[in-house]
Amino acid sequence: MGFFTALTDAMSSRKSLLVTGLDPNPEMLRSWADLRGLNGRSLLSQARSWCKSVIEETADHVCAYKPSLGFYQAMGSAGVELLLEVRELLPPDVPLIIDIKHGDLNSSSAIAAYLFQSLHADAVTLNPFAGQDIAAPFLLYPGKGVFINCHSSNPAARDLQHHPDDHNPFYLKVVRESQSWGTPEQLLLEVGTSNPAILADVRQAAPERFVMLRSLWGEEGNLQCLLKNGLNKMGDGLLIPLPQNLLNGNKINEQAATLKGRINRIRDQHLQERAQTDAIHPEQCRIWPHSDQSNQDDSITTGRKDGVTPIDQDLWDLVIDLYDIRCLLFGEFKQASGEIFNYYVDLRQIISDPALFHRVLDCYAQVLRPLRFDRIAGIPYGSLPTATGLSLQLHKPLIYPRKEVKAHGTRRMVEGEFKKGETVAVVDDILITGGSVMEGIGKLESSGLNVRDVVVFLDHGGIHDLRAKQRLQSHGVKLQAVLTLDTISHVLEASDRISPHQAQALRHTDQ
Repeated sequence: MGFFTALTDAMSSRKSLLVTGLDPNPEMLRSWADLRGLNGRSLLSQARSWCKSVIEETADHVCAYKPSLGFYQAMGSAGVELLLEVRELLPPDVPLIIDIKHGDLNSSSAIAAYLFQSLHADAVTLNPFAGQDIAAPFLLYPGKGVFINCHSSNPAARDLQHHPDDHNPFYLKVVRESQSWGTPEQLLLEVGTSNPAILADVRQAAPERFVMLRSLWGEEGNLQCLLKNGLNKMGDGLLIPLPQNLLNGNKINEQAATLKGRINRIRDQHLQERAQTDAIHPEQCRIWPHSDQSNQDDSITTGRKDGVTPIDQDLWDLVIDLYDIRCLLFGEFKQASGEIFNYYVDLRQIISDPALFHRVLDCYAQVLRPLRFDRIAGIPYGSLPTATGLSLQLHKPLIYPRKEVKAHGTRRMVEGEFKKGETVAVVDDILITGGSVMEGIGKLESSGLNVRDVVVFLDHGGIHDLRAKQRLQSHGVKLQAVLTLDTISHVLEASDRISPHQAQALRHTDQ
């Protein structure tokens, strides 16, 4: 499992945006040891006890741990050994981010090898002053994350970071430039600020990137402003540190739980306000559900309200772009099932447009990330490029059921490495009758794999589609889709791409 997937899974399972620093500052340790009667122990012993205590108290309330390497190096070889102990103490499903702010090109390859291979860290923070070359050695490791430090809260850094002026500051140049160095899953941003306006500028310049805050609110109400300006359109994408003074006091678990609850209440309020202004269902934005949503039905995730499908602006734009490159055609077209439809969807064209292909993959990924699975399977042959792209983006191994089993060679029904008992998420482009999907599921299950979810880009709708969904549900498989044909018809009609007659024909296809 890669860093980004582990991070989002931890956010979901713990319902938290919080990150815990593990920085054994000597001054802080002395104060902490005094409270617990440990002031007679060595600094190393105090640091070991403190780290263990913090991890135990916060494990249920944070989505990542972030120790600063310098504090451990300052204790010599014993400190470095302590960091290895800390790695073993962490919950296995919570990622480790090493805060190092590395910026030396000469030692980058060696540092990357130590952090990722020896320490088994999941991500690292870097100083971007050397440019893209500083990130390259770290991005060579699949499944690892890089946080680019684009802004510091240090007052003395203002002259550099805000040069030449606040309208075009250098720190935003770093934000814009660094996004070309890696994908949103590989390259993330670190922002040191308690100023919501700075965070808002970073979010506007990098709407898809996860942002990790270093500094926190300075006064009551500032947390709400930071969340409002830092959360992305999905209501996440912002990592918030636990205050250091909380980690030095008593009742760490209780205070962490209280802060988490406060953040989640503000976040829910933010999603409700966004839902009212953008006509997005809050349920579509959450990376974790409320407790009262645990019994949601198994219907397709795209809903309807007053006859109009709520849809995010980016998804709206994507529908239009897909139409403009002729992925949606009108006429009489024979489908693989033998049915004659008055339209044809051809998603294979997007593989020749990398930018558009990436946007489609992002839509799939938003549906797939909350799901639990070990491997991705694509249905030959149309969805194999999509499944391959999602495998790379989500850092999940790819397999696929063969369309036909050869009479020579290994005669395998499923290509790729896997273990019996693993769970597979099946990806396809469009669901009409579900015949090819069911055939693929049959081959996967006969090879000892479990299939719980099928994710398609387009839910065709209609009687045949209902039968297909019923077949899947009776098989214990849940179907989810990025879009429905009904949604597409509304978008294209509202955008004057198709006539009301064509839109009506799409809505009534197969009814």
